[in-house]
This record gives sequence, C-alpha cells and structure tokens, in this order.
Amino acid sequence: MSFKFAANVSMLFQEVSFLERFRKAAEVGFPAVEFLFPYEYDIDVIACNVQELGLEVALFNLHPGDTDLGEWGTLSNPKRRDFFQWSFGQALEIADRLECERLNMMFGHTMDGLNSIEQIECAVKNLQWAAPRAAQANVMLLIEPLNEFDFPDCFLTHTQVALDIIQQVDHPNVGLQYDFYHAQMTEGNLINTITLCIDKIGHIQIADVPGRHQPGTGEIRFQAIFSVLERLQYGGYIGLEYLPSTTTEESFDWLIGIRQKD
Repeated sequence: MSFKFAANVSMLFQEVSFLERFRKAAEVGFPAVEFLFPYEYDIDVIACNVQELGLEVALFNLHPGDTDLGEWGTLSNPKRRDFFQWSFGQALEIADRLECERLNMMFGHTMDGLNSIEQIECAVKNLQWAAPRAAQANVMLLIEPLNEFDFPDCFLTHTQVALDIIQQVDHPNVGLQYDFYHAQMTEGNLINTITLCIDKIGHIQIADVPGRHQPGTGEIRFQAIFSVLERLQYGGYIGLEYLPSTTTEESFDWLIGIRQKD
C-alpha cells in the first residue's frame, strides 16, 4: 500500500518564505501540501503555485478568530456564531479556489460562564448548519482534539469526545482529524484507538513525542503505526505537521524506508 503524505508548509521548510515552500515540497516529491491559515496571503498566488507544481491542497484551517484575545477557533462559542458562519463561508470559497476537500473546523477553547454541554451543543448546531453546505462543495469537515499541554485552554482534548460530537451531528461530511502527536500527549492508546475509529478518520497528522519533531526522534513507534494503517487500508492523506529537529530536508530520512517499501 502506498501512503499519501502531505507536507505541512506552515511548519516545514521554514528556511524559506511561505510561498516558496510549495516549490520545495514539490521538489522533494510530495504530491500534496497542507497548512494552517491562508488568510494573510494572496489566494490566487497560492492557487497558481499548486497548479503549476501539480500539488494538491489536502487541508487547511478555518480562521482562528481573534488570537490576540486568546481565540483558537470559534466552532463551540455561541457568542461567535456570526463570526463562525462568516469564516466558514470564507474558507469554503478558498477551498473551492484551491480545490481542497478538507477543512479543520477549529473547535476553540473552554469558555468562561459556559458548561461543557452548552459548548458541545453549539459545536453540534454549527456543524449541522455547515455540513450540508460542505457536502454541496464536496468538502469534508473535521474536528481535531488538541493536547492540553501545548494548548492549555483547548476544549476538545480527547478522541471519544470528538467521536460523540460526530455521532450527534450525524452527517457523512463530518469526521475526525486524528493527530498522533496530540493523541499521544493526551491519552496514548494510539493503535487501539485508530483501529476502533478508522471509519471516522478523515485526515491524519503526525509528529513524534516529545518535541513535536519528525518520526524517529521520540517515543512513538511509527513503524507499528504505519503497519496498522496499512492493514486498515487507510487511504487518506497523512500530514507531516512537525517541527524538524534539523533542516527540513534532513528530517525526511525516516521517509526513505517507507517509500522503498511502497
């Protein structure tokens, strides 16, 4: 089985400017890229880059909101429903321009004055509103648990909570973004978890623990992970969302064995 890897150009190739990273990814042989936020850049320039280089855009995030005030997503904030709907419309237009089929919905942080039930209800309602619109655009909407060490105020930290929300939304265009780094930091049990919920996973991201560096620098047994993903016939993208411990190019040494196997 041949895995499809996407270079996260927000975190990789930081030796050059953001718009130059697309060419770097293509030169190394990646079929796709992903990134956090495209909103400060000229979307037409990004579109021209990926089209000329033959790259696919695998994923990007909705606008995080007012980061100066600590926002990191507005999906679960009932006071920001108007902003969420605006940001979703903006992201859907960009996704169409970039031919991107996956959006990370940016769940958001724990809100003062709201209990967990109220925040989950808000997220469910927002996803139920957005999902039919995403389906018309052939876009998959994803929610991603983060770890509470790097993101102390994040609301969504565990896979089961995310799966419960996805079940409540009950729409085929809503799924799970599973990041092995965040999951290992928060709950571990990686292989058992992905085995049980593989049908809900719409996108995977990887980095090792500790340090969020490339596979092989920490405690996660990625060879075992890839063997299980192969057995489960996971056919989606695997985003390399890590911080290289050396240069970006040197950090790809772990990929040689994977590609030779393919």
